[in-house]
Amino acid sequence: MTPEEYCKNKTRHSGSSFYHSFKFLPKEKKLAITALYAFCREIDDVVDQCADLEIARIKLSWWRQELVDTYKGQAHHPVTKALWPSLSKHGIPRENLEEIITGVEMDLTANRYPVFEDLQFYCYKVAGVVGILSATLFGYSNSQTIEYAKKLGTAFQLTNIIRDVGEDARLNRIYLPMEDLAKFNVPATDILKAQNSEQFYQLMKFQADRARQFYKDAFKLLPDEDRKNQTPGLIMAAIYSALLDEIEKDGFNVLKYKIALPPMRKIWITFRVWCRK
Repeated sequence: MTPEEYCKNKTRHSGSSFYHSFKFLPKEKKLAITALYAFCREIDDVVDQCADLEIARIKLSWWRQELVDTYKGQAHHPVTKALWPSLSKHGIPRENLEEIITGVEMDLTANRYPVFEDLQFYCYKVAGVVGILSATLFGYSNSQTIEYAKKLGTAFQLTNIIRDVGEDARLNRIYLPMEDLAKFNVPATDILKAQNSEQFYQLMKFQADRARQFYKDAFKLLPDEDRKNQTPGLIMAAIYSALLDEIEKDGFNVLKYKIALPPMRKIWITFRVWCRK
């Protein structure tokens, strides 16, 4: 199996909406973004699949060293072998990829976020940086596009947090700011025990409105001259916005099950947005 085939399989088997957003890209860009996404999946899997925190830290430390070796032209892992040509071509600094590791590493020590500013910092590390790197690989001419990508990445992560409240709670993780729980009178124990209430509904409505504002702010920042190149991000935004709408239509019943869009709907959204470019 070649490094490129490894990344393709990693991406396809994840079932993520990212796969649909870049399936129509030219071959070179598709290979680049697939490798980037595979890298993110590898890093996420360290924390998600490793019960021993010390082992998880050792594995993340290995990935940091792998990045050092990669930037010396000595990549060992299939993902970094596939990713390196794009990193070197676009002059992407190693620090950007290390920021993603730092963000994922936060999950080993933090399972609560007191205020939104703390959560936003986490979202930037695990998703905003990915947005910036994706926008770079897609290509842009106006530096304002980077700010768009940062906002959009945060919007995606806020949507993920809303979708995964119940799943995260079963791991004793609450990514909703504690200040918001207090504001809407929702005890953390209610979330951990999967207890729905009108207060919880209002809390989640607040979170959804905040995520939608990040989408709106991102779209305002995207320059017209870069819109065509950034179509994959716009496809993702359309898919994630549709998911957010479905979660709200379902009454924010995210504590007991995870809501997802059917694959065919994702394909239809992808086709619709792609035809507008």
